[in-house]
Amino acid sequence: MFNVHVEGTLLFILAAVGVIVAIRVISEKTGLPAAALLTIAGITYAVLPGPNVELEPELIMTYVIPPLLYSAALDASLLDIRRHMRTVVSLSVLLVLATALLIGVGMNLWVTGATLAAGIALGAAVAPPDPVAALAVGRRAGLPPKIITLIQGEGLLNDATALTILTVAIAATDGGGFSFPAATLEFFVMAAGGVVAGVVVAYVVRYLRHLRGDPLTANAISLATPLAAYVLAESVHVSGVLAVVIAGLIIGHDSSRHSVAASRLQTTAVWRLVDFLLEGLVFLLIGQQLPTVVEGLSEYETSTVVIAVAVTVGVTLLLRPLWLILTQLLPRSLHMRLGGEPMAEDESADPARVERVREKALTGKEVTALSWAGTRGVISLAAIFTLPETVPQRDLLHFCAFVVVLVTLLGQGLTFAPLVQWLGLRANKSDEARERNEARSASVQAALDRLDEIQEEQHDHVEDVAIEHMRKQLDVRLERYRRRLDMLEKSDSDEVPVSPQYEAALMVRRKVIEAQREELLRWRDAGNLNDEGLRILERELDHEERLLPDRSGKA
Repeated sequence: MFNVHVEGTLLFILAAVGVIVAIRVISEKTGLPAAALLTIAGITYAVLPGPNVELEPELIMTYVIPPLLYSAALDASLLDIRRHMRTVVSLSVLLVLATALLIGVGMNLWVTGATLAAGIALGAAVAPPDPVAALAVGRRAGLPPKIITLIQGEGLLNDATALTILTVAIAATDGGGFSFPAATLEFFVMAAGGVVAGVVVAYVVRYLRHLRGDPLTANAISLATPLAAYVLAESVHVSGVLAVVIAGLIIGHDSSRHSVAASRLQTTAVWRLVDFLLEGLVFLLIGQQLPTVVEGLSEYETSTVVIAVAVTVGVTLLLRPLWLILTQLLPRSLHMRLGGEPMAEDESADPARVERVREKALTGKEVTALSWAGTRGVISLAAIFTLPETVPQRDLLHFCAFVVVLVTLLGQGLTFAPLVQWLGLRANKSDEARERNEARSASVQAALDRLDEIQEEQHDHVEDVAIEHMRKQLDVRLERYRRRLDMLEKSDSDEVPVSPQYEAALMVRRKVIEAQREELLRWRDAGNLNDEGLRILERELDHEERLLPDRSGKA
């Protein structure tokens, strides 16, 4: 017989997975963000009779947040984040600091019994947006890559800033006061230490690359990496979250050089599953915290609760667009990538290079979209729940953070897609397709050049027939890419032009693969092929099918 506790836990896990899958299906069919739907489902469950699952901040901060941040960092572009470093730093560091300080001052001035340190702790908890919901909606709505990069870069770095400020603020509440010089010094020490810890872990993983040729070993190392970075950093009292992000950015940037194809394919699939389950779980947990945060409000006057919520929500919602507008009014020379890149006025600089590294000012539409991409998530609740019981107005701070999460997650999350469509912010799919096809052509040309080198070296073990066969395959592929580029160059639309011949060729290749797969199944069912052989041959066809362009129109 199962232990009752174990059986109940298993039933809850199965129910949670069932809800997550069902919400995913509903989201795909309706276009509504899954994060908002899962939160509503969690609230619905919370108000029903029966036990609720309380959020354990230590478990969330140690076992949930690091994997989610690491996975996001693996998918992020280090080069794109560097290109937009000024705006990323402005949003993920300076805006978080400003939000925490303003909420802290506001709570200290207008909420009876709230100290400056406690208010800053609340501000630090609600300051960092959770990019999961915004990115999911933004990608589906076709946001331009620049906006995606800014949301992604901000989401990766702002958690580290916020949690570092929170740690300093909690220490100040224990010490009885908040010293800005001491807090600033501690912040920089924790941030710098987190960067160092992340770099160390990234280079240790790189050193283990000879073990990563085996996909299973590579997956084990990959899953352990965020936990290792977090534990290492926290053990020396620096920012574990920043260590995880830095490690993920470096490893993701170097993945193509230091891992094999089979490992990358499997690791990507594993992390997609981890993201799907963990993200679903955390949004369900957010909704289920409603009873916990409400039951502690009975000791507060209604006016105190209203003022505290108004200060927190008001600063959170209004400061972001105001900050974005003000930062775009800075001198034009500051709209450049950090690191001493050449200015446009420098006649000796390569104009193309200057254009690539220049960080252009945001347009009004981009500012509006970014202003509305400030959804808060589980890290805000996990952070505020770490406050010790000695913190003044602790239950009130919990409620304020919960309201901010609900207002942004449901209000902004549900309206973000319609806003993007109304603004008309869409990625130029034709330019993206042109860039990909130019890169494909260049890679095929490099392969042809390497074939020439091999033939000139006259390797005895390489037959001319094999080289010519490979050359014909590459020539056919290069010609196909060039025809595609010609079509893209002639198109005036932002959308990828549709070629009937190209689509017909894809249809033929898919049907041929389908016929091969059906024949393999007939062989297996007839007893002429064992299941192991079927899986090997089917995997070959799956990889071939995976190479075909998806049905979203990407070329």
